[in-house]
Amino acid sequence: MGEAQGPRPRPIGRVRFMDAQRVNLDGFAAENTDLGMVAYDSPADPAPSLVLREGRVVEMDGRAEADFDSIDEFVARHGLDLDVAEEAMAVDDLTYARMLVDPAVPRAELVRLAAGMTPAKLAAPLALLRPVELMVAMTKVRARRTPSNQAHVTNRLDDPLLLAADAATAAAFGFRELETTVPVLNDAPSNALAVTLGSVVGAAGVLVQCSVEEALELELGMRGFVSYAETVSLYGTHEVFVDGDDTPWSKALLASAYASRGVKMRVTSGGGAEALMGGAQGHSMFYLEARCVALARAIGAQGVQNGGIDSASVAASVPKGVRSLTAENLMVMLRNLESCSGNDALMSESDMRRTARTLPTLLAGSDFICSGFGSIQRFDNMFGPSNLNAEDIDDYLAIQRDWGVDGGLRTADADDLERIRRRAAQVARDVYAWFGLADFGDEQVELAVDAAGSKDLGTTDTLAVLNAALTIKTSGMTGLDVVSALEQCGYPDEARRLLDMLAARVSGDYLQTAAIFDESMNVLSLVTDPNDYLGPGTGYDPTPERQAEIDAIRQERSVDDLRRAQDDPAEFARFSVVEEATVGTHAGEVVVGLSPAVGRAISRTLSGLSVSEALAEILAGLEEEGCTARLVRVNDSIDLGSIGLKAARLAGSGIGIGLQAKGTALIHRRDLPPLANLELYSVAPTIGRADYRLLGVNAGRHAKGATPDPARNPYSDEAIEARYHTRVVALVAIERTLATGAPPEELAWKGER
Repeated sequence: MGEAQGPRPRPIGRVRFMDAQRVNLDGFAAENTDLGMVAYDSPADPAPSLVLREGRVVEMDGRAEADFDSIDEFVARHGLDLDVAEEAMAVDDLTYARMLVDPAVPRAELVRLAAGMTPAKLAAPLALLRPVELMVAMTKVRARRTPSNQAHVTNRLDDPLLLAADAATAAAFGFRELETTVPVLNDAPSNALAVTLGSVVGAAGVLVQCSVEEALELELGMRGFVSYAETVSLYGTHEVFVDGDDTPWSKALLASAYASRGVKMRVTSGGGAEALMGGAQGHSMFYLEARCVALARAIGAQGVQNGGIDSASVAASVPKGVRSLTAENLMVMLRNLESCSGNDALMSESDMRRTARTLPTLLAGSDFICSGFGSIQRFDNMFGPSNLNAEDIDDYLAIQRDWGVDGGLRTADADDLERIRRRAAQVARDVYAWFGLADFGDEQVELAVDAAGSKDLGTTDTLAVLNAALTIKTSGMTGLDVVSALEQCGYPDEARRLLDMLAARVSGDYLQTAAIFDESMNVLSLVTDPNDYLGPGTGYDPTPERQAEIDAIRQERSVDDLRRAQDDPAEFARFSVVEEATVGTHAGEVVVGLSPAVGRAISRTLSGLSVSEALAEILAGLEEEGCTARLVRVNDSIDLGSIGLKAARLAGSGIGIGLQAKGTALIHRRDLPPLANLELYSVAPTIGRADYRLLGVNAGRHAKGATPDPARNPYSDEAIEARYHTRVVALVAIERTLATGAPPEELAWKGER
């Protein structure tokens, strides 16, 4: 028998620190082919094959016709272009993979061949593509030229005023589709109405979905409350498919029902779903998704929402799983379908992993970059937290700007947001009152306008929402009735927008593949806005007007903006020139050298203290040590080392303090080289009053010949944070214009110490 083992030793501090990081909240699984926990190339995946006899598929991917399951049967009968199938199946996998990234091979040729490929055949070359190659292929193969984005708009209370305000906000940010759902199923009609009302306030041509049980969702579409659907789920194994009483034929019938009523429809699938439901049958996630995408084409869906979706974290738990999610989106594009790329489920608690999962799709472009960007906060997202949520909107806008790419969003002005949120909440209040659905007061409107989420609403009447939804459902109310109500309530613009949307469903133009409306109600689709990328210099590029929208994030600041923020006449009045500075003779004198903008153009340091507040602490510290101080503004340099050294050479003690207007500071001695110093505060944003006081104390001790314990920068992770760097550039630019080369000048200062 072996020796008994004691408890596992406690890890060292570095490992304990790493264990505490958020990425370690994620699940990481060893590959297990029996459970389908493998991204690509399971031993159970079939080799591609296709046998035709008298124009009929009698074998597909290693399975004879007699053994076809329901998915094989439907794909074989309706999902393959048999006119091109033999040619497509004969193309070498590596050859097709290289065609995908070759700018000389047009999209149309790739799509033509893909139409004749079986699921296993199309999966094989895509599995060969490296991440950057997937991005190149997506850039070329997506259906619509112009990228777009979709938002989730929900809240945990199903509050109509907040839903309307948040829907208008999402539309203002540029989302062209809004998807809502409910924590309480019976609230669905009210949610659909509220989001539709908000959408027509925010912008024209925004499509709306209420994701609920399929029969109810179809009814809402037929009555004109929603304009698209996408939660028609497909699965890659017969076992999982029929477990919910579905078949490919029932899904095809549902797709036809939506189309017949002018409602745009996608299906939903995603790698890892079958493993999550215990029915992967040993196949890889990617092969099973290839079956789903082929089936989507066969049933006549306009597009596919895929790339993990609810099972994204399952796929992300195995090696190359995230790569396979992007490859799923590419597969949809090759089937000539709209790609609503799966970024709607939180696949990681790590901000870095979440960003890495989304970035390739953002850079390459997709018909919809996200299949549900949570435009509301995580806690209000009734789909569960998205991969990106309201907490990430500013980051996303900045990333668009960083790369100069169009991710479908734009910055919304704060004043405009307040205006449209108020109008949306008022519209919802008035329409609900018009129909006798519910009565909301002015206070509830204002709460919805200001609310960052449902937690800010206080106590609400959830039964009122339920009653409103029941009335909508049982009254026979339609979208045309809502148009009339909007007109009667004094909202003609919103009435026109909703009427235009209803009219568009009659014409059916937006049932084209990858269709959205722009804000002038023009349909952008595979037909009207086809992707024409053929390498550098071709394809989609934002117009100058759209690029200006991408670039103009609300945090952007110019030097002029900073000058205005720094303009403080009262602060500048504290300083006055006495005379040209001379060398002092008193042994206890310390000179505080100030940068050129002090008292002239910069009033506040990066830490938020005024220059006078920082200076007051320095002088107080010198006073504690019994030293006298003289203030000298250095006019021929903005370099802190030079300022401090000039101050030291003017001081009777030979000790000088250098203080830049932005807050960096040091102690210098007259005999040291310019870049050497006694003590340095280099991280201005972290320096507080106590730190400046200590610097004054230590300078006084140096002046008396002592060796104090050096002052150090406070502990912080802010030393290299970019939020300060652009401000520093602007502050330095201001300082530079004032560095005239004039002699140093002694200043008087009116301050309280």
